[in-house]
Amino acid sequence: MEHITTCYRSPIGDILISATPTGICQLTIAPLQSREHIAYCLPPSSHGLLHEAVKQLTEYFEGTRKNFDLPLHLQGTPFQQRVWQELCQIPFGQTISYAELARRIQQPDAVRAVAAANGRNPVWIVVPCHRVIGTDGSLIGYAGGLWRKEWLLNHEHLNGIHRQLSIF
Repeated sequence: MEHITTCYRSPIGDILISATPTGICQLTIAPLQSREHIAYCLPPSSHGLLHEAVKQLTEYFEGTRKNFDLPLHLQGTPFQQRVWQELCQIPFGQTISYAELARRIQQPDAVRAVAAANGRNPVWIVVPCHRVIGTDGSLIGYAGGLWRKEWLLNHEHLNGIHRQLSIF
């Protein structure tokens, strides 16, 4: 299926937002060493889904949006889909462990598989995989880099949760 793409400048780097005719299908961090990605990005206003994704990401980064309401078109196995659906149930500013995520999908022995599905989430931030941490509270595993995971958790903490997150 054909994708259309726009680029969004965020506080954590340029994000390429891709959509199919039915939904947002991917968010990708653009390479820092190259700005060539800008050349093939459509203006967000040229497509309703891209425009709405940029609007909602802007609100998220401004601290005024806690949940995303975007049509998604995610390709993955049934297991990955279950994990991604459960990620959407983690409230803004809260964290759970990979073991807890495995329990929530009724697969308590599948912690590694859950972590792998979490890492294959194609729309990070929108499907909040950054809210999953190690059992001991440590930041582990984030495809966008642990500094981005830490930034996102701190951002959510400062914009809605008034308790100390245990992330180290």
